[in-house]
Amino acid sequence: MTLLRKYSTLLLAATLTITACKDEAVKEKETSTETPASESDLQVAAAISFNIVNQYPHDTHAFTEGLEYKDGILYESVGQYGQSDIRKTELATGKVLQSTKMDNRYFGEGMTILNDKIYQLTYREGKGFVYDAASLKQLSTFSFPTQEGWGMTNNGSQLIFSDGSNKIYFMDPASGQIVKQLSVTDEHGPVFRINELELINGFIYANQWQADVILKIDTTTGRLVARANMMTIRQQGGIPPSTGDESAPETMNGIAYDQKGNRIFVTGKNWPKIFEVKLDN
Repeated sequence: MTLLRKYSTLLLAATLTITACKDEAVKEKETSTETPASESDLQVAAAISFNIVNQYPHDTHAFTEGLEYKDGILYESVGQYGQSDIRKTELATGKVLQSTKMDNRYFGEGMTILNDKIYQLTYREGKGFVYDAASLKQLSTFSFPTQEGWGMTNNGSQLIFSDGSNKIYFMDPASGQIVKQLSVTDEHGPVFRINELELINGFIYANQWQADVILKIDTTTGRLVARANMMTIRQQGGIPPSTGDESAPETMNGIAYDQKGNRIFVTGKNWPKIFEVKLDN
């Protein structure tokens, strides 16, 4: 074999090897299931500071599951078997103006007001209740397709609720069909124990069970865009630390928004106070 022919043969072999490697790399890239992380996926949730603006009395026997403010009145859903009810409360005094007790077999959970009706979830009973907002008279019931009911709010046309996972569901109140579902995530992955909800200026603000924090969630993507660490609200407001005693102040739970006055109210299970706070509103 001549030197020229040997050189040509080696060149051809090298070309074929490079081509084969390139083809294999392209094939591997095309069949790979790994999705590269985007810049938004790595975005860290912003920190929201808070200030206490006002303090109001709250029934220490109220195991708060849902809270909403409308036309100068606080509406509250109280939990625990044998103690659950739906009630109207005077903000300034904490006086219960009106209430409707639930049957002892039901554990009241999140609630919201939509089209002059109150919608209330139950914990593990798979049934929701609809009340007339003016009289608190029960009008009907509804079912929801999750094993548990936790927090609830609405966007003016759909009921929005959580079930303790990292999921948030949007439900058509007329048909009971789930029309949208969000998976709540932050820079570390899924964010679980999503509890009481309130829609404020296009974002879902949520309590996280067993944590004195408020989460701000994008309603389009489910991304956690900001977090308010409120661990010091107990010390600032004179709320004793959590002891695990069901009759003592427990975890923070309950967010209500006064749209006209741009005021946010928060409380907790069996807390003696409701706080008006300044977040990023």
